Amino acid sequence: MPKNQQESHKIQAWSLINRKYLGQGVRVKRFRRPKRSQIRNRVLLAILMAKDIKLSKLAEELAVSSRSVSAWVYEGRIPSRNNLEKVCRLLGYPSHILFNEALLRQSPIVCQPTPSRFMKRTLAHSPQNNVILTGLCMVYDFSVTDVSVWIGVHPGTFRKWLHQCHLPTLALQEKAESFFRIPRNILFADCDLR
Repeated sequence: MPKNQQESHKIQAWSLINRKYLGQGVRVKRFRRPKRSQIRNRVLLAILMAKDIKLSKLAEELAVSSRSVSAWVYEGRIPSRNNLEKVCRLLGYPSHILFNEALLRQSPIVCQPTPSRFMKRTLAHSPQNNVILTGLCMVYDFSVTDVSVWIGVHPGTFRKWLHQCHLPTLALQEKAESFFRIPRNILFADCDLR
């Protein structure tokens, strides 16, 4: 019997030691950095990132589990009709933009020529009227300048698309569509919804 008490004492001592070191808290980033192949609903994640809405906060607002919201973004699942209406009402976009079935099935990966880094001050100092396009730059961690060079437009022109919700010509819309691999009616939906 004393041997058993001694073993339980050791377990309690180790749990206190572990609590001391592990209970310090871990700094968690606002959004986890997923691999590109893990994102199935890039548009929904782009809107959430641009509006700074965490997945857990969205789940709380909709009264669903955070696992369900994660499945919508990372697995490409489509919510039930009731939850679909709630998401659309909360985010202010129609369902064919938030949950486009063709995009969810394909989920293509954007091929960037060189590494790039999104500048946080883009959000802090400038208005973001094209939420989807801004959010996609955040999802892929693309610099505004780099994207404009890759697409083949002047950086000031691309900034007008982001900040003033300027609708580009059809030829430039097609260039952006071929780069992001998202239909232009979704990519520039904020310009049409204004």
